[in-house]
Parts: sequence; structure tokens; C-alpha cells
Amino acid sequence: MLILGIETSCDETSAAIVEDGVKVLSNIVASQQKLHTRFGGVVPEIACRAHTDKIITVIDNAVMEANVEINDINAISVANTPGLIGALLIGLTTAKTLSWILKIPLITANHLHAHIYASKIEHEDINYPAVSMVVSGGHTTLFLTHSETKHTPIGGTIDDAAGEAFDKVGKILGLSYPAGPEIDNISKKGNERAISFPRSYLGKDSLDFSFSGVKTAVLYRCLGQDSRIAKERPILKDHEIADLAASFQEAVVDVLVDKTIYATTKFSVKSIIMGGGVASNSRLRQKLADAAKQRDISLYYPSKILCIDNAAMIAGLAYHKYQKEEFSRLEVEAIP
Repeated sequence: MLILGIETSCDETSAAIVEDGVKVLSNIVASQQKLHTRFGGVVPEIACRAHTDKIITVIDNAVMEANVEINDINAISVANTPGLIGALLIGLTTAKTLSWILKIPLITANHLHAHIYASKIEHEDINYPAVSMVVSGGHTTLFLTHSETKHTPIGGTIDDAAGEAFDKVGKILGLSYPAGPEIDNISKKGNERAISFPRSYLGKDSLDFSFSGVKTAVLYRCLGQDSRIAKERPILKDHEIADLAASFQEAVVDVLVDKTIYATTKFSVKSIIMGGGVASNSRLRQKLADAAKQRDISLYYPSKILCIDNAAMIAGLAYHKYQKEEFSRLEVEAIP
């Protein structure tokens, strides 16, 4: 079975053809990073224009790379939630149009659930139930995953998502956008124990996250308590930036790992699934793998190309929804 996936939830325009849920025949991703770098973050209006400009070309390329005909496709899948409303609408409208023209089913997918499914594409032996952590620029959410298509939210961020905190701290340190990969690389040269940044665990049994405090702690460390007053950014030496980045990253990773491991204990599961852009962070992978191994818990995460927003994870998840005939009507809406 061939499913065409479309992903436009934020700033990546992507289309993919996936066979039987796991065989990726093509996965085209058109990045908008250069468009947003000068602004230090995603500008919704610019993202929407870029999606409009690129989406047909991206779909054509996905079909050509898969070496199939458009009429060979059995269903159209698309992320319709969560995300930037304008961006979601562009992908959803395109998917609806193709579904109507080709007279094949339309399958809508939750973008976060698709990030969880990304691991399934490369690890077909995942045992359920599992605790799943989706950690990205816009989301930091824990789920109790019962199957490929059934996920119960058990925790989430109450302020900044982890990836958002990385980008904001990167801006404080004078790094380019997106800052996550830069902080990951720079941290390898720094001392993660150089500065004791706060770890926010909230309530005793809480599975929610809060990263605004550690972000503010970095700001105060660099600019002082009166950082609200406009002042020149201090010139930091390379080793100071490395220590700040490593110490900040360690604080974020500690909370992510501790809460994920606690969730496995609370719900008595033996599998962890990790997805989202921040899931490619090398320190997070290392510390979560070590913690899982100590407790005899299986850890699954996808390769880096499947951590970013991509359509292969949408099409793969849609295969399982197709089996259950979970189709969407053309009246289905986008939900930010």
C-alpha cells in the first residue's frame, strides 16, 4: 500500500511516499531555515508564503523520487494539528484537493503522534505500552503510548518548550538560529558542571515541564539582574560560551531524562520512544540511553532526518489509520 504524506505544520515543506507504513520510497523536505534566520525565529507569514511556493514542487519531487505514478497512490495523509494555523491550512487544502481529484481516502494525523511513529519506521519491534516523549521547538510532551495510533497525554510544558529554550538561550549567547545544533556542538567543548543552573521539577509527582526558569537564569548570568534595562551584550570568551551552553544543556537534559524515567516507573512500562527535533541532541540521547539501560528499559528514537518535521512519519502513521478505516471527510479542519 502506497500513501502520500504531506507535512506543513511549521517551517518545513515536506512530502513523502511510504509503502506499508515502514518502507520510505521518498521523503522530500524543503527547509525554510535561511528565510527565518535573520529574524531569530519562525515568522508565520513568511512560512506560509514559502509553503505556498514550494508545496506542489515538493510533492512532484516525492512522486518522482519514489518512481511511482500519482494514480498508484492509495491514500493521501496530512498533518492537521498542532501547528501554525496558516501553515497547516496550506497542507490540508492541498491534501483535500488531491483526495478529491484522485478519489482516494484522506487521512489526517496529529503531528506529535507522527513524531512518535517516526521511530517505528526504523524499529518495527517496539513493545507497547510505552512512554513517549516528543521534544521540539514548539512542544515538550509526554504520552502513554498504547499502540501506533493511540496516545494518552500525561505531561507537557507549562511555558517554554525545550527547543524554544535552546533557541532563546542561543540568542543570549550570540549564536545563530536555530541554536539547538550549535549548543549541542559547543557543549562538547565545555564543562557541564561549570555553572549550577536550576532544574525545575514542579510538584513531587508532576510530569509537566518548565524551562523558562533556566532560560532566565542564563540571561541573568550573562547580563545581570537588571537585564531588562537595555545594555551592551558582554563579550564572552569561547570557553565561557562553551561552559554556559554545556551547563544550560545539562540542566534541560536532566529534567527531560528524570521525568521520562519517572513516567516509566509510574505506568510500569518497559519501552521509551523519543521523537522531535530536540531528540537529535547527542547529550539527551546519551543520558536517556544510559538511564534506560540501567533499568532494563528499551529506548527507541529515529535517525536525525526523521527527527525533524517530515512527511514520512505522517504517511507511515496513516498506514495504521487506514487499516482501521480512520478516514477524514473533506470538511475536516486544521487545529493549531
